[in-house]
Amino acid sequence: MPQRTVAIASQLGLHARPAALFVQAVNDSGLPVMVSREGHKPVDARSVLSVMSMGAKHGETVTLTCEESEDADKVLDGLVEMLSKELDT
Repeated sequence: MPQRTVAIASQLGLHARPAALFVQAVNDSGLPVMVSREGHKPVDARSVLSVMSMGAKHGETVTLTCEESEDADKVLDGLVEMLSKELDT
């Protein structure tokens, strides 16, 4: 199962705007991506409420996982790139 870790770059963490942008990218990929942070169970990254409920703050590391598929590595790399940028601008 492909997996990536990334530190949240957005200054306010994965609150409404960054979470919505992230979830949109996950849904556009068409793949079932899960996201988790240390000490919490993975949540479906296709749900903005689930992603926001994690409470991931700036600088915290999250782990993205996806079932094996032809595009999984490319999708996860793109999502990591997205989360490693400030999404509040």
